[in-house]
Amino acid sequence: MKINENTLLEGKTVVLVPYNEEHVPRYHEWMKSPELQQLTASEPLSLEQEYDMQRSWREDNDKCTFIILDKQRWAEPGVEEEQCMVGDVNIFLTDPTDLSVAELEIMIAEPTYRGRGIGKEVTSIMMCYGVTKFGVRKFQVKIGVDNQVSVSMFKKLHFREVSVCDVFKEVTLELTVDESVRTRLQDGVAYVKERDYRQTCSSRHELFSQ
Repeated sequence: MKINENTLLEGKTVVLVPYNEEHVPRYHEWMKSPELQQLTASEPLSLEQEYDMQRSWREDNDKCTFIILDKQRWAEPGVEEEQCMVGDVNIFLTDPTDLSVAELEIMIAEPTYRGRGIGKEVTSIMMCYGVTKFGVRKFQVKIGVDNQVSVSMFKKLHFREVSVCDVFKEVTLELTVDESVRTRLQDGVAYVKERDYRQTCSSRHELFSQ
């Protein structure tokens, strides 16, 4: 989406940045992993196809994605942004007739970053972004039935299980956003700072050393 092409979201342990061309090679390497292919229900793409996909995420009006960075590493002098990549988080507006319904996906691609609460923080930030920027009123997630860690995380975020598909071996969970959910989301990530991505990139070490 064009709406987030210059948006940076700074959390406690992560920084969310737009998915740019320089991120593609590392993302492509991630998606060679059979484990990640299974977890994300994805097919491996060629590098050229991955660049096409990145452009689609940037241009299409029904998709919004951020690359997840390790905030601590990102603040270190001399460390390139691609070296700080942890995973990605996405919102799809799945129903052209109802833009208030969104499917949410998160991938922590680097194994050493799993189990550290990053997924919960990123998901909460992205949900709040979807509610405030797009007017999302219902979130859906589809998770492999064997991925009980993710299922448990979303249930802790008040999602409820609505169906299980034996054919695709996935469970669907949903969360309807009423006023109380909206308030909880906003209060929960009130610490998040939204910054100008390009300006922040040029001065990031000074910014985060303050």
